[in-house]
Amino acid sequence: MNRKLIAEAVETARKADVVVMVLGDNEQLSREAWADNHLGDRSSLDLVGQQEDLARAVLALKKPTVVLLLNGRPLAVNYLAANAPALIEGWYLGQETGNAVADVVFGKVNPGGKLPVTIARSVGQLPVYYNRKPSSRRGYLFDTTSPLYPFGYGLSYTTFDISAPRIARPTIRNGETAQVSVDVTNTGSRQGDEVVQLYIHDDQATVTRPLIELKRFKRVSLQPGEKQSVTFELKPNDLALWNMDMKRVVEPGTFTISAGPNSAELKTATLTVAAR
Repeated sequence: MNRKLIAEAVETARKADVVVMVLGDNEQLSREAWADNHLGDRSSLDLVGQQEDLARAVLALKKPTVVLLLNGRPLAVNYLAANAPALIEGWYLGQETGNAVADVVFGKVNPGGKLPVTIARSVGQLPVYYNRKPSSRRGYLFDTTSPLYPFGYGLSYTTFDISAPRIARPTIRNGETAQVSVDVTNTGSRQGDEVVQLYIHDDQATVTRPLIELKRFKRVSLQPGEKQSVTFELKPNDLALWNMDMKRVVEPGTFTISAGPNSAELKTATLTVAAR
């Protein structure tokens, strides 16, 4: 039955100039936990059923194709990520799904969303998150440790350049605030939004610290060629940790300050916290 339906879909797509292919889950396939009247989580992050077979058959036509994912959890869509010309992560959009998708597909609006989660390549990567400890994810047989899409990732119909962070005073005393500036330039041909993300890493600490931690972010809307400087303030609490005595302290030393469009594409500068 599915083979027949896939063949019919391919013939329809063959006659089209552009294909919008909707894939993913529904509420019956994406639930949390369990109840007496329904099952719970799935054991796989792959597309259910023969959806990938459909995708392979349609994409083989080499037509301009937009894949719309409607799903309640991140899916491991490795094939789509490598082969689909355009991929829209829709989650569950509700009653305005049609209008929202049409506005994006036809270019009425320029999307500027960013992933609030990390998307894994397979269940073997779980748990996967951006603020991991240095000793985690040491490696897999036959696969990489990098996620399919990193936390904070998201594209639009224009492009942006985000500069390395500039620190007003590269050395501060313990208890002082650091002012960090980042330049954002719309390098494309359309007006669009970018979310500038600021991360920190404590280079040497008495307890293990995450590789990076998101501390600030700001959405900016820019015309083509427009440049804007975004300024953030890092307060002492942003640099603090719970030490071995379970006291909240800022330890003197260096911090790597990073800025970029997501948690993987970052430019850095160094902040030094001196003892009083």
